[in-house]
Amino acid sequence: MLDLGTQAPDFTLPDQNGDMRSLSDFRGQKVVLYFYPKDMTAGCTKQACAFGDLYPQFREKGAVVIGISKDTVASHKKFEDKYGLPFILLSDTEKEVIQAYDVWKEKKNYGKVSMGVVRTTYLIDEEGVIVKAFGKVKAADNPAQMLEEL
Repeated sequence: MLDLGTQAPDFTLPDQNGDMRSLSDFRGQKVVLYFYPKDMTAGCTKQACAFGDLYPQFREKGAVVIGISKDTVASHKKFEDKYGLPFILLSDTEKEVIQAYDVWKEKKNYGKVSMGVVRTTYLIDEEGVIVKAFGKVKAADNPAQMLEEL
């Protein structure tokens, strides 16, 4: 994970509509930036839907929510449409941002070792500085936890 108090690495990635979005576009707002393994999987769906349910409260607190995975733009669009997600999903198929934020790690699942995204959430302040970082978060609990952090 990246250190607290450091400048969050800027990036530009396509969202679920194919529009290019940069972290710097959100200067002046708090950003809840969460990295997740895969669209349409049980844990990722729970996390995304909980962020969606709480999204009006995040907006009231001046924050935007951005989810990033290595899924394609088309996959993100299906995920958004199926669950009515009101926030931005960014596609990082090359894993450049995933690696820049140090969330591409060795994972063990039922004794099998593989590389993948470790579910991680960063809170970035209005100046683009990382003020909170949570690794290996519980998918269902993470959105409420982040709202509390705000």
